[in-house]
Amino acid sequence: MGFLASRVRDIAFFLGLCSVLAAPMKRAPCKHLQTTQYGDVVFGLGNITYLANVQHPKAVLSGDFSAIASQQGSLLPFTVIFAEDEVVTGSYLQGVIARYQKGDDVFTPDFLAGVYIASNGTNRTSGLDASALEYLTGLAPRHLFLDTSFGVAHHSVDIPVTYVAPPKVTDLTAGPYAVSISDGSVSFGTVYRLYRDTHRNFLYGTYNANDGKDTFNPVEMFRARFWDPMIPVPSRIYSWSDARPLAGYRVAIKDLFNMKGLVTSGGSQAWAEITSVANATAPSVQRIVDLGGVLVGKYKLAQFASGANPWDWQDEHYPFNPRGDGWLTCSASSSGGGCSVAAYDWLDFAIGSDTGSSMRRPAAVSGTYGNRPSQGLMSLSGVMPLGAATDTAGVFARNVRDWVHFAKNWYVPEMCQDPSITGLSPLEAPDSYGFPKRVLYLTEYLPLKNPAAEEVLQAFIRNMTAVFGMTVEDFNLTAAVVNATDDVPKYGALNSATGVLNTMTQYQEVGAPLMAAWSERYEGRFPPVDPARRDVWRTYNDTLYTAELYNKSLAVKRAAVDWFESTVLYSTPESCSESIMLWDIGTGGLPSYREESLNGNPNTTAFLALTPARAGISGANLCPIYGCVDMTIPIGQVPYMSNVTFVEEMVPVTVSVIAKRGCDFMLWNMWEKLADEGVLKTIKTGRTAF
Repeated sequence: MGFLASRVRDIAFFLGLCSVLAAPMKRAPCKHLQTTQYGDVVFGLGNITYLANVQHPKAVLSGDFSAIASQQGSLLPFTVIFAEDEVVTGSYLQGVIARYQKGDDVFTPDFLAGVYIASNGTNRTSGLDASALEYLTGLAPRHLFLDTSFGVAHHSVDIPVTYVAPPKVTDLTAGPYAVSISDGSVSFGTVYRLYRDTHRNFLYGTYNANDGKDTFNPVEMFRARFWDPMIPVPSRIYSWSDARPLAGYRVAIKDLFNMKGLVTSGGSQAWAEITSVANATAPSVQRIVDLGGVLVGKYKLAQFASGANPWDWQDEHYPFNPRGDGWLTCSASSSGGGCSVAAYDWLDFAIGSDTGSSMRRPAAVSGTYGNRPSQGLMSLSGVMPLGAATDTAGVFARNVRDWVHFAKNWYVPEMCQDPSITGLSPLEAPDSYGFPKRVLYLTEYLPLKNPAAEEVLQAFIRNMTAVFGMTVEDFNLTAAVVNATDDVPKYGALNSATGVLNTMTQYQEVGAPLMAAWSERYEGRFPPVDPARRDVWRTYNDTLYTAELYNKSLAVKRAAVDWFESTVLYSTPESCSESIMLWDIGTGGLPSYREESLNGNPNTTAFLALTPARAGISGANLCPIYGCVDMTIPIGQVPYMSNVTFVEEMVPVTVSVIAKRGCDFMLWNMWEKLADEGVLKTIKTGRTAF
């Protein structure tokens, strides 16, 4: 029988035979749930749901398996162990299984229905001793596979033993698999645990098709009772032997970034209807894959990366923030990213974009680490634009050291944007330990509204300045801009310039094509888009928004950056950024709700994106204008009385930290040092960040 025919037979048999394959010792029965349109299989073990990539398995072993194929049928939960000791003992196997259970959320003992013990190829393994055979007898797997490096021998055990040729180490790694046994081959399908997206932060889950073409498949499966998308995460064991710097990290992707094989919707069903499936993955995302990262899903965003309030979302149901009473805002644009990292232990990072605030505000309200990098630090090719000259790409995280590690491997010189896009000087971003000497406390944005939150901030400032020997100064940036010479662009001109930059690119690349395609398909109708973009696109004036105006706006921004970097935040021989600025992009330590009417009391609640009366411009616009790096750092939490649960809950407290353009790694080195000193903490998931 041919291999393809046997695979078709295997999937068919799975419907009838999976429940028979569960071994004794109280292993959960294996239940087929569905076969996907891509030929892969969703199955259940106990109360856990899994996806197995059987269409393009991780590895295929060839040989004569007709005897066990005819006896056992098809898909079987299997565990692969690569032996490292010269003699495999029962104690060794018990330790391996214990590590699997402790270190992985995908593996369970139910995968011991079959066991494959292979040599790791680096040590000479002579075989299994009596204690190993006794331990395996106790596990009672349906199949025991040993590679031929153990030598062919008779074992007096009640387990069928099959000898197989050793696989290429690059083809198969340790961990749990779904195994398909045909007459002439054994196929090891990668297994993904399917988690419910209980906070509905994702559009859908994704996984690598393993088709040799770098394609991704969507997981078109929802938990109907709760309306939750199912998100696939592979076993962490798969990456334990992978030396790549991001190996095994699970990463969510904002649905502005192209992933090959998937539609990039930008949060718009209308755009998803008229656009094509991406034929390549965005270079920024491909770098994560190349470094070993695992892309687990596309998350929700404000439509077309707008700054829309929760109550103005129409196409998508607004994501849920796990913090506090569960009814707080996730902010806008990259909202699903910040809130998913705050919600799920099974997710490590989320990639988003920041044009006006879309990384920093979601990080603030979810109590996670998030960054708007220096302008130009990351390529945005293959990413739906908002403002090409102001767009940036950032990453959400819970663990400081992991955040720094990710950033130092993701942001590398070859991934920088061309200066012709940013309109700025070529970017240099050294891995600097030249720390700042001063902290500028921006008085037009601080103190925090909630006195209890301001106490948390002051404690953080005291700790940080003590570690780095810095001084603190009150500073009013608005006054500095007003008092600058006439050749320095003022806030009115800068707001106008960034407005042009943030309008023209997206209209030309997204708005105009969408309106034209929709009009042609639907008898001249305007497409259904959310309010944040509707009037802007409907009234767009081509005679006003010219290439000359765009270039003039770039020049205004460049002049502002040059002044800022020579007068406000500048480099010295001792410091990448002589000073850093502190301000608040969040809620001032007050709750901000997803429901508009709950934000009515300015003394106990906060609307996001409000500019203080004493400030000349929204603080969120400072780095989009001046090209600087701005990071959101969670530093504590304070209580509030919930308008939803009517009990006391906790809301995160964060601080925003700005440094000169190109000094991103100086800040990350600071955060790592503060983590070493116990000042910064790893963030928890769930209701409370600490």
